[in-house]
Amino acid sequence: MNAALPFTAAELMAVTMARLLGDSRHVAVGALSPLPATAALLARALNPALRVTILGSRRHNVFTDGGRELFDCAAQGRIDTFFLSGVQIDGQANINLVHTGDYARPDKRFPGSFGSAYLYSLVRKVILFKPEHTPRVLVPRVAFVSAAGVSPPHEYRPGGPRHLVTGLALFDFADGHFTLRSVHPGHTTDDVRRETGFDYAAGVVNTTPAPSEVELATLRGEVRREVAETYPRFAAKSFGG
Repeated sequence: MNAALPFTAAELMAVTMARLLGDSRHVAVGALSPLPATAALLARALNPALRVTILGSRRHNVFTDGGRELFDCAAQGRIDTFFLSGVQIDGQANINLVHTGDYARPDKRFPGSFGSAYLYSLVRKVILFKPEHTPRVLVPRVAFVSAAGVSPPHEYRPGGPRHLVTGLALFDFADGHFTLRSVHPGHTTDDVRRETGFDYAAGVVNTTPAPSEVELATLRGEVRREVAETYPRFAAKSFGG
């Protein structure tokens, strides 16, 4: 926890992401995604009508055939929001989950794209997230496009990126570019500009609202216990209180 703030960076990101789910009926979270899982469970705790599906969870996943049923559900338009991240994200909201460096002789290789391109195109609202906010990960152009943020006009694409939440800020995405919406407490617009490798628009920029007492209490109680079922280490280290 930041000594100057009464909440952790993970708590602020989770709350910020949860607040973006107000118009969703069904939120799905992929495997190995503890931060989006926390955000989705917080949103459901505050709005019990919200349906949450978390791959890898025994308690919060009604699918019996893993990703295949999730993909079918997305194709039918029955998932409103999904979360995606990558080792790199660029200014057109392209994400890279494959490698860094030259493709033939990469510096590092990563697990791969799986269904990211498919879900990116079909789910109405995709929220990108990245706790690390540095020019190393927020780049002018990704080394490999695992999933494209924008598509040619002739391609059918009902879904796509709407927001990016990082450890420093919240961006909105529209018309092929990011706009800085708010900067997290303890940071400045200069911090964000210095640590962002891609260009973005910035008009009136607010401070990201801090978690409320109700949000923090819910996170550190009910949500922490639910997250621990799938991500015990994350739950043990990411919450304050």
